[in-house]
Parts: sequence; C-alpha cells; structure tokens
Amino acid sequence: MSVLVTGGAGFIGSHLCEALLDAGQEVVTLDNFDDFYDPALKRANLAACLESPRFKLVSGDIRDEVAVAALLQDEGVHAIIHLAAKAGVRPSIADPLSYQDVNVRGTAVLLEAARQHGVRKFVSASSSSVYGNNAKVPFAETDRVDFPISPYAATKRAGELLCHAYHHLFGIDITCLRFFTVYGPRQRPDLAIHKFARLIEAGQPIPVFGDGSMLRDHTFIADIISGVLRALERCAGYHIYNLGESRPISLNDLIAALERALGKRALLERLPPQAGDVERTYADVSLARAELGYEPQTRLEDGLRRFVTWLRST
Repeated sequence: MSVLVTGGAGFIGSHLCEALLDAGQEVVTLDNFDDFYDPALKRANLAACLESPRFKLVSGDIRDEVAVAALLQDEGVHAIIHLAAKAGVRPSIADPLSYQDVNVRGTAVLLEAARQHGVRKFVSASSSSVYGNNAKVPFAETDRVDFPISPYAATKRAGELLCHAYHHLFGIDITCLRFFTVYGPRQRPDLAIHKFARLIEAGQPIPVFGDGSMLRDHTFIADIISGVLRALERCAGYHIYNLGESRPISLNDLIAALERALGKRALLERLPPQAGDVERTYADVSLARAELGYEPQTRLEDGLRRFVTWLRST
C-alpha cells in the first residue's frame, strides 16, 4: 500500500517524500514539472528519493482523470497527500483562469478518484492566504474566511470546501492544512527569502514592496513536515489546522535577519505595495498543538542559517 504525494517534486513535497520514506512508507509522487520555475531544480529535489526502491515518480497532471484513476488502482494507494497547485498570489492575479483550473478542478479530480477507488485518507494543503486581511490576530481556524483578496486565496478556500463536501457525502477522512510562509532548503526561487538571499549574495538590490511593515509568520520546512506527518497519522473526520511558527516578523526585520545570516548588507529598491498581498499572517496553532501534537521547533534565526548553508552549498 502506497501514499500518493501530489506535487512531490516541489519544495515541500520533496521533503515530505523523504520523510515518508524514512518512516518506512511506500511512496508514489505525481508531478507535472510545471515550468513556473526550472523543472531541473525539481528533479534535483528528488535525487535522494529516487535511490529508494520504495519510491516511484510518475510524471503527469492532477487534472488527468484517467491517469489519476489508473495510478490509484495500479499503485494500491491508501492515502493521498495533496500538495500540487499553481502557487503564488501575484501570478494568480495575472492568470486567474489557470489557477482555478489546476487548483480547484485538480482537487476535484483527486477527490473523485479517491471516492471511486476507496482511498479513505486525504490530507490537502491549503494556505494562510485564505484569511485575507483578517483584522483579528492571531488567525484561528474558527475565523471567517469569506473574503479572499486574490484568486490564489479563493482557489485554496474552494479546495477546502470541496474537501468538506466529499467528507460529508462519502465519509472520506480529510484534513486540510493551512501553511504559513514555509521556508528552508529547496525553497522556491521566487519566494522572498530565497530571492532576497540570492540578490544580496550577488550585490544586487532587492525589491521591497510597500514600507516593509507587513508581517509574515515564517515557518521552517522541518516543522511543516512534522505537522503533515502528524495530520496523516491522525486523519479522521474533517478538520482544518493552521501550521505556522506563530511568531510573525515584519519584512524590514526579516531583511535585517537575512543580512545577519549572510554576513552582508542588502541594497533596497523601494516599490509601491502589490495588489493581493495581505497585510499580515499570524497563526494560532493551539488547535494543531492540542489535536496533532504539533510544536514548531525552529526559530527564524536558526532556520535562516540552515537555509544559507544550503544555498551556498548549491
């Protein structure tokens, strides 16, 4: 029996596949190697996994109903961890239709295949972006999330609602995880920490949108993976959990911390605020702590040092 990880060649997915293999699981991953960033980087992410006889990589699209159904049947999949998605707030504003197609229809295809083939456990990646510009902090799972401010956020909320419908109608055990700004080795090159670090290393200016006061709850990859594994173990009923660090930091303070980790000063290019960017993210993780035993361990300063070590090694 196998665990299917969609989007397993990505940043979070590749770390998750390694952790599942370390736990003795049979793992199959489905990834379409989208060119949002260099597919060669994604293939490199899986180098360690490909050495395991308990790992299988399938190149394909989550919207392909026939391929997904055949995969579940042929590989004896008993649980799905759904990470595949078109990512990014700003690109979703430019291309909302493809985000809806991949993130909403793709999730529906997987849920329907799970129903048809008797897969009883389904863990789905959501996002802190569903909270929009919620004035109440920290963000709790019981807060209203009716007001997304980007197409990306709207698709992630739609995925949660689809998951609830399939649990209600067909009894599939489903857990949705709202990730809060994940960083660490292999982070996508378009995300702030990776992008800023590369530019600072090269002595080039970094783009800073707004006055630098916006807050983000940055969460180290190892803590996220721990939460995902715990969610899989305890997947029963329908639940939504925040997975964050619960220590938000301003963009200005993040840049200062990254300067310390790199031992270099940043050149700043001040730019107007970007449409769709939320003002803050701040996770209340008390529910995940109580029900999953989730406990983030990595302080930002330590996580940044580990990221910089990885960046320089590559």
